[in-house]
Amino acid sequence: MTEEDFDRLQQLMASRAGFRLTRDRIHLATHRLGPVARREGFDSVDAMLASLWARPVASLGWAIIETLLNPETWFRRDRAPFDTFARELLPAIGRVREGGLVRVWSAGCGTGQEAWSLAMAAGDAGAHVEIMATDLSQRAIERAEAGAYTTFEIQRGLSAHTMLRWFEPADEQWAVKPELRDRIAFSRANLLDEPAAGPRFDVIFCRHVLSDMEPARRGGVIEALERKLVDDGCLFLGVDERLDGETVAFRPVSGRRGLFVKAPSALSRAA
Repeated sequence: MTEEDFDRLQQLMASRAGFRLTRDRIHLATHRLGPVARREGFDSVDAMLASLWARPVASLGWAIIETLLNPETWFRRDRAPFDTFARELLPAIGRVREGGLVRVWSAGCGTGQEAWSLAMAAGDAGAHVEIMATDLSQRAIERAEAGAYTTFEIQRGLSAHTMLRWFEPADEQWAVKPELRDRIAFSRANLLDEPAAGPRFDVIFCRHVLSDMEPARRGGVIEALERKLVDDGCLFLGVDERLDGETVAFRPVSGRRGLFVKAPSALSRAA
């Protein structure tokens, strides 16, 4: 891949998804795009990119973008946010919601481990939840919706007891049990787009997403998350993600890394 092609890829990712790769990842990008080129019938990555620049095709552009996104995730990543969600937020919010229903959005759910972790936490707590899980990548959503993982993927975050509680053998993988599937609705969504109409959420998980986005794009995404969160709701970002200087929509919760609530200024605007 030439530097010129890489720069054009940067522009494509920034405009469509709000992400930009650092220049030191040019070789990684070439490596990841190799299988895409072969799948699409091209002899090389360079030939695929030349075709895209000459005759842009939306499906090919999105296939390339999805391949270059960071796909890494695992069950109960960082653990503490899931403990706070299960032990503190679910009981507190459920007590003050009609029917005890707690609505949750996993924004940027990747291949589904975060969303299933939330569903398991709710199941263990006996809580009544509805979970919406979205991601930019259609391939990731399809994998998440299938709910089937290798033993290594499950044990990267879950105990053997939890695995047996919520998963059942499926060929050479483990699949989530039917009782867990009813708790989550998966769909593809781009956080740069205007959020879909519908009820607001009590809890939003948008972890390890904003830190990879262009600074110019983050503010709009944060404002969209604020509009989709109820006034007394909670937002979880990655434990090391911060919002300093970017928005007045949220303030951090002391002693809870990665947990945010709406700032007084946001509440006054809503009023």
